Amino acid sequence: MPATTAQIKELREKTGAGIMECKRALDEGGSMPQAEKLLKEWGLATAEKKAGREASQGVIFSYVHAGRIGAMIELNCETDFVARTDDFLSLAREIALQVAAMKTSRVSSQETEPSEDGDVPLLDQPYIRDPSKTVQDLLNEGIARLRENIVVRRFARFELGGS
Repeated sequence: MPATTAQIKELREKTGAGIMECKRALDEGGSMPQAEKLLKEWGLATAEKKAGREASQGVIFSYVHAGRIGAMIELNCETDFVARTDDFLSLAREIALQVAAMKTSRVSSQETEPSEDGDVPLLDQPYIRDPSKTVQDLLNEGIARLRENIVVRRFARFELGGS
């Protein structure tokens, strides 16, 4: 049975995927959970395809929590057009929130191991708003939605009175 408009709208609101992608996922998957799974798989495939592209545009985004904790990130994408979109800025904000909430010293596991024990790289951390996914999953969703390679280049975290 073909997907209804209400189902497509619901899936689009949940995932942020395009209308035609939602329709295709519902038609192929048959159910909402199966369609969400398909969209996630397609998003990972999109992220893998775009991973080699140069990401030299983007934003420096800062977040300050209660005047006591601050985070600044450099989030890069391929074009300045995408860097100015609300979706991209929202992604930058979510990652800055993550940096502010969690103490970490490196973006990914490919960076050298710090002297502190138990330091989980930013991209491997459970996402604070939805622990069922990692920050890398959040980034992959952004790549699939915006159709460009997106890279967390670097970040800094500041805490009042901290070292």
